[in-house]
This record gives sequence, structure tokens and C-alpha cells, in this order.
Amino acid sequence: MTTYKEAGVDVDAGDEAVDRIRSTVRETFTPGVLADIGAFGSFFELDVGDMEQPVLVSSIDGVGTKLKVAARAGRYNTVGQDLVNHCVNDMAVCGADPLYFLDYYGVGSLDPDTAASVVDGFATACTENGCALVGGEIAEMPDVYAEEDFDLVGTVVGVVDKADILQGEDIASGDVLLGLPSTGIHTNGYTLARTVLFDRYSVDDCPSELGGTSI
Repeated sequence: MTTYKEAGVDVDAGDEAVDRIRSTVRETFTPGVLADIGAFGSFFELDVGDMEQPVLVSSIDGVGTKLKVAARAGRYNTVGQDLVNHCVNDMAVCGADPLYFLDYYGVGSLDPDTAASVVDGFATACTENGCALVGGEIAEMPDVYAEEDFDLVGTVVGVVDKADILQGEDIASGDVLLGLPSTGIHTNGYTLARTVLFDRYSVDDCPSELGGTSI
């Protein structure tokens, strides 16, 4: 009889990954979370405070080819943070506050250490944003992804009072535009950046133009 492991799916590695992330995920829980990690569905009790017409807002996004950089550098917690922050930023421009986050982690060969590092990043950013990590999916699919390949996708749900929804219709000539400093490239633009930079540098190079910061 052919086993899952012989087919390329390590069930034991999946169980180990879930066991290792369990406490980390629980640390993100807010009072609205009603179900523990591992349930078939994620239950969240909505507290709208003094909102008169609460509206739920949802957004889904991925990290893109920054995953290639993460694999090359051997650093995986930052891409988890990037994904949460990207989704939360999408909430912010709508005027909404994030409530909870769910993730999809697809991989060719599951390594519990890498999975735990990615989820640590999710949890760090969720805690910073007051957003609960209520569920996720870890899918080991060697027939879909190459052994070293993986993909991350996240969904966030937030809430905003209907009167406070931002959609840009009130923007007018003469408005003040505020520019905020960035810590660097976040999740967009990495296909071009990788093409330009990795033709000349490795991930550990520190060109003078970056003032000692590594690529």
C-alpha cells in the first residue's frame, strides 16, 4: 500500500508544524475569537462599539516574488509580516480597522522550521495591528510546487462605519498630500528589483549606495 509520505506528502511534518504554531497563533487572539486553531471554521463575535452602520471590508493578497528573495536569504519571518501589513494597509485606505486574518501557505516540501518562522511573522504583524490570526491552511503539494518553492496568500476582514468609508470620491484639487517614509520595498515590484539587483549583487552584498545595508 502506498503511503502519503511515499506520494510526497509528509503528514507527520504537517502535524509538527501545527503543534509548533499553536501557541503563537493563540497569542494573537482578541476577545472576538470564539474558536481555537484547528476548527473547521473560524468564529468571530463582532463588537461594533458605537458604530451606527457597521460595514465589513475584506481584502486578499499575496507576497509575490519576494518569496524568492526570502528563500535565497534564508529569512522567512519577514514575508509573513509583509503579507499581514500589506492586507492591513488595504484596510486602512478604505477607512477600516482590521478584525482578523487568515492565511494560505502552499509548499512543495514542508519544513516545520520554515512554517513556524512564517507563522511567527504573521503573528507578530497581527499583534502589532490588533488583528487576530484566526485560521489558515498549510498545503504540501509536490505535484504543484517544486521542492524549494512556496506561496503565501492572506485574507483580512475589517470593519468601518458606513459614514466613514473612504473610496476617494471626496479627493479634490488643493487637498494636501502627505508622503510617509518607507522602510523599503514591501511586497510589490520584486520581479523588477530582483532582475536589476541580482544581476550585479548577492543578497549579502552591501553596496555603498545603501550605506552599509545589505541587498
